[in-house]
Amino acid sequence: MMNRFAVILAAGKGTRMKSDLYKVLHPVCGKPMVQHIVDQLKGCNVEKVIAVVGHGADKVKEQLGSGLSYVLQEEQLGTGHAVMQADDILKNDKGTTIVLCGDTPLLTKDTINALIEEHENKKAKATILTAVADDPTGYGRVIRDSTGMVSKIVEHKDATEAEREEKEINTGTYCFDNEALFQALKNVGNDNVQGEYYLPDVIEILQQQGEVVAAYETRDFNETMGVNDRVALSLAEKHMKRRINEQMMVNGVTIIDPDNTYISADTVIGRDTVLYPGTMIQGNTMIGEGCIIGPHSEIKDSKIGNGTTVKQSVVHDSHVGNEVNIGPYSHLRPLTHLKDGVRVGNFVELKKMTMGEGSKASHLSYLGDAEIGNNVNIGCGSITVNYDGKNKYLTKIEDGAFIGCNSNLIAPVTVGPQAYVAAGSTITEDVPGESLAIARQRQTIKEGYIKDKNSKEN
Repeated sequence: MMNRFAVILAAGKGTRMKSDLYKVLHPVCGKPMVQHIVDQLKGCNVEKVIAVVGHGADKVKEQLGSGLSYVLQEEQLGTGHAVMQADDILKNDKGTTIVLCGDTPLLTKDTINALIEEHENKKAKATILTAVADDPTGYGRVIRDSTGMVSKIVEHKDATEAEREEKEINTGTYCFDNEALFQALKNVGNDNVQGEYYLPDVIEILQQQGEVVAAYETRDFNETMGVNDRVALSLAEKHMKRRINEQMMVNGVTIIDPDNTYISADTVIGRDTVLYPGTMIQGNTMIGEGCIIGPHSEIKDSKIGNGTTVKQSVVHDSHVGNEVNIGPYSHLRPLTHLKDGVRVGNFVELKKMTMGEGSKASHLSYLGDAEIGNNVNIGCGSITVNYDGKNKYLTKIEDGAFIGCNSNLIAPVTVGPQAYVAAGSTITEDVPGESLAIARQRQTIKEGYIKDKNSKEN
C-alpha cells in the first residue's frame, strides 16, 4: 500500500451561514462538520492529516485537537492557494494525497477508500470524485473519453449544449499523486475574475502533460453535499439522521418513528432497545440492550445499562446502571450515578450524587451532592439542602435508611444504616443507625380559634 496523506480545507468563514460560528464548526447530528471528515479518515489508513485553517483557526484547532497538523491560510485566495500552504509538510513525500473540503460532512470512509483505491489502481496522477446529479445545473461537468478516463472538466457556464446534457459532476474532492500535485501547484495562476488560485487547474495542467486523470463515481449524490448555508445544513442533518437511524435499525434497535428520533453520530445502542418518538440522544452516549427510551426523552453524554427505562426525562453526563426506571419527568443533571435496580420517579431532580442498588425516590424530590446507599427509600418532597450561599456540602444516607415525606436534610449530615427520618422533619445533626429522628414542632390545637377570630372582626 502506498503512503496516504489528507489535506482538509477548513479556512473559510462561511459568510452565507450568517453566523458568528465558523462554517466548518456548525454541527450535523451533534458533531461539527469538519470533525465528521477527520473521524472518517481514521478508517482510511492515512499517515498524515493536514488541516488548512484560517478564520477561527484557534477554535478549529481546539475542536480537532493534536492528532493532526495545521497550516494557516492567512488570506483566502482559492482552493489551490489553500493546498499550497501544506507544501512544507508534504512536498517531499511519495504517495497519495486526498483533498477534502471541511464542509462535506456526509462523506464516508467507504467512499474515501474507494476513491483512493481507484486512483492507485489506475496509476493516475489525479482522480476526481464524481456523482450523478438529477439536476446538474451550476455544477462542473466531468467529460470522459472512450476508455473511461477524464478528458476534461468544464464549468456549467462554459459548457456546450451537449456537455450540459452530461449529469456526472465534479464534487470538489480529489486524489493526487503527492509529488505531481505540489509540482503542478507551482504552475497554477490567478488570471481570473476572482484573482484566486483554483485547485481544478491542477487537473488541466496534468492533462496537458499527458498524465492519466481518472474519476470515481459515488452512488450516493447526497454524500458529496457541500454545506454553504443554513438550508444546506438542514438537508445535511436530514440525510445524516436517516443514515444513523437506518444503521441503528440494521443493528437491532427498534425505532418507532425514525423521522422524529434524533441520534448523534457518536452514540452506541445495544440490540432490542426501543426508541419512542421525540427522543434525542446526543454526544458520546452508550445505551445497553433491551432498554426503553422515550417518548420525549433527552440523553446526552451518558452511559445507560441494560434493561433500563427512561420515560419523558432528561439525562445529562450521567451513569445509569441495569434495570433502572427513570421518569416520567425526571432530570438527571451531570455527575449522577444510579446503580442497578434504582427507581427515580416523576419530578425528581438529581445532581452530582450516587444512589445505590435498589434505592428509590419515587416523586417530587431534589437530591444533590449526596451519597445514597443501597435499598434506601426517599419519600415524596424530600430535599438534600446542600448549599449555604457560598459552599456546597455532602449528604450521606446509608444502606436501608428510610426518609419520610417532606424531609429536609441540612448538609453536611449523615443518616446511618436502617435509620428512619420522620415525615416533615428538618435534620441538622447526624442520625445514628437504626434510630428514628423526629425534628418538627409538636402539634398545637387552639379550639374555638375561628369563632373567636370572627367575633373580634365583627
